[in-house]
Amino acid sequence: MAQWYLNYNGEQSGPFDEAQAQQIARNNINGLAWREGFSSWLPIEQITELAGTSDGIKPPELRPLQQGCTRADEIDFKIFGTEMQFVEIELDPSESAIAEAGAMMYKDQSISMETIFGDGSEASNGSGFMGKLLGAGKRLITGESLFTTVFTHNGTDKAHVAFGAPYPGNIIPISLEALGGEIICQKDAFLCAAKGVSIGIHFQKKILTGLFGGEGFIMQKLEGDGMTFLHAGGSIIERELNPGEELHVDTGCIVAYEPQVDFNLQQAGGIKTSLFGGEGLFFAQLRGPGKIWLQSLPFSRLAGRMLQAAPQRGGSKGEGSILGSLGNLIDGDNF
Repeated sequence: MAQWYLNYNGEQSGPFDEAQAQQIARNNINGLAWREGFSSWLPIEQITELAGTSDGIKPPELRPLQQGCTRADEIDFKIFGTEMQFVEIELDPSESAIAEAGAMMYKDQSISMETIFGDGSEASNGSGFMGKLLGAGKRLITGESLFTTVFTHNGTDKAHVAFGAPYPGNIIPISLEALGGEIICQKDAFLCAAKGVSIGIHFQKKILTGLFGGEGFIMQKLEGDGMTFLHAGGSIIERELNPGEELHVDTGCIVAYEPQVDFNLQQAGGIKTSLFGGEGLFFAQLRGPGKIWLQSLPFSRLAGRMLQAAPQRGGSKGEGSILGSLGNLIDGDNF
């Protein structure tokens, strides 16, 4: 029986069986819902099973997996928080999750930790030392650590492990099985996943896209059929582009997209607009069909504003006060 997860005002709950989810939805239909087989969260009022209406949409069909994809562990999860989210993963005995080094927030005692080369997928584990070395090399090329951490439940019943976001934003749960087994994302977007998900590299083949696309020539490629969790800054929007539909996006705002989406660059207006418009020389040109995920606050933009406000760069001058730095001494900011 399908397990449902509900989201009201950014607070996620579940899993629920269908009867429980229907009862909750009848009391409050103004929320989102997700279950295995859905590629994204959907409004409850649009889901036939929960809303009980005849005009609801049908659950999206699973796309066939890419050739060579391996079976990943099946995991349940809950996402907590709004601006600074974390994801709690529920593991059955012998199930495992993988995560970036340093991402863990807490874990139950029965869950063991093992730091490994590569991503722990069957593709890297089954080919000996050279396979593990190649997996680690892929992560090094994308700017990530050589190591990932595998969390395995060695006890009985169920156990939980949680992973925190590294900066303000949102966690995006994605079922790779629903997307055909593959997704391309920015280098620092991956947070954690079910064991069996392969973390590879994707090369931008077009020179201009690689030079000015915001992420360089190399991005991350996630493959498999398990749940994976991405993190992005600010608010997140998911859009599905129709065949031939085109969207122009700031290059730093792209979080992830399906491999069939065409990613190219276009000059941002004339010379004056490019130089003084504040949007850079190029913006990303995304053409469907396929899903895309965008973020409102790229970390590079956040870091740039923080750097400009740093005292050594001339920032924090006592804004709004005629006393300037003397005011900081009086109001306690420097203590």
